[in-house]
Formats: sequence, structure tokens, C-alpha cells
Amino acid sequence: MLSIVNKKWAKFVILSNVFCLSLQAKSGTVQNTSEKITLGGGCFWCIEAVFKQLKGVEKVESGYSGGTVKNPSYKEVCTGKTGHAEVVQITFNPYIISLEKILEIFFTVHDPTQLNRQGNDIGTQYRSVIFYHNEHQKQLSEKIIQRLNEKKVFDKPIVTTVEPYKNFYPAEDYHKDYYELHGEEPYCRLVIKPKLDKFKAAYKEFLKD
Repeated sequence: MLSIVNKKWAKFVILSNVFCLSLQAKSGTVQNTSEKITLGGGCFWCIEAVFKQLKGVEKVESGYSGGTVKNPSYKEVCTGKTGHAEVVQITFNPYIISLEKILEIFFTVHDPTQLNRQGNDIGTQYRSVIFYHNEHQKQLSEKIIQRLNEKKVFDKPIVTTVEPYKNFYPAEDYHKDYYELHGEEPYCRLVIKPKLDKFKAAYKEFLKD
């Protein structure tokens, strides 16, 4: 998807960078505080691998959110019957990396126009969704989606839903750090690595040392 939208995305990235930097400059100093946002954009292995690279991101945890079954297993979520989405819950310092930048990257590294799927990963558990934790996150998410649609950054309308955060259940231990531990597996090499390489090239200044 990145190769398709790079030209259209470039203008938005420039505008977004200016806006984000102006907000961060007002703080003057980096404060010790943190915020959480919960995002679903297909397989959580992919999204986790991306956001763990960013300065200001303190924790990225893969799990399940938005469903009706308590403490679901991966097998149950994969049936599509529990209502959960595969998500990552991101804890970040907004004085180091803004929520705007988090969301910009989120929309860059997955295709928000695909309904209930990402590529060959098909099902409601792979839906594109933002679970907001407060009113500011809700308003900002809706504003960015509206801006992207108006600028026609993508060839089709964005289907990402913006929903109130209700629950989060951590994924099983074998899902944690999946790309780091299983980078040579076919899915990691063919699906995750190309996305991660393009992300690193586009956001070099935001990567951890």
C-alpha cells in the first residue's frame, strides 16, 4: 500500500510534520507522563513491530479489544465470533511523540480502506479500528480521517472505525515480540519485513537509537 500512496501521502506528511512539531515546541521540556491509544490494523505482529521502533513509545502490547467475550483466546478470536479485533495497545510520552504522529504512522503502515481484512488476512478480527481512551483522541482521530478523505490520499474511502475503548486482553505469550523472535518465518519475511523497511526509511528521525 505504501508504494501506491507515497506520492499523495507526501504532502500530508509535510503538513502533519509541521503541525506536530509546532505542538511539541510549546512544551519547552520533556515531561514524565504517558498516554495510551489502542489500534487495530490487521495482524498485530505487523503493527507491534512498527511501533516498538519509535522514540517516545514506552510499551507496545499485542492483544484483543472491542469484543464481548472475557479473556478470549487467539483461537476464539480467529473465529470472528467474539467481536474482538487484533490490536496493539501503545503507551507513549506525548511530549516526545505526539498522538498526531502516532496516528499518521498508523495510517501509513496499513490499508485503512480494506473492510475487515488486510491483504490475505481476512475477518472482522483484522478490521481497521481506533479505540480512543478520551475525548481528545476521539476528536483528533475523526479529524484526521476526514482530512485524509478530503485530500483523497487513498483511492477509496477510509473504513477505519473510531470506537470508545472498553476492554483489552493481552495476547498469549507466544505472540509477544513475534517479529523479533521469528523474523525468518515466511510471513515475517514476506509481509512484515517489507512494511517495516519502508516505515524505517520514511521515519528515520523518529526511530529509537
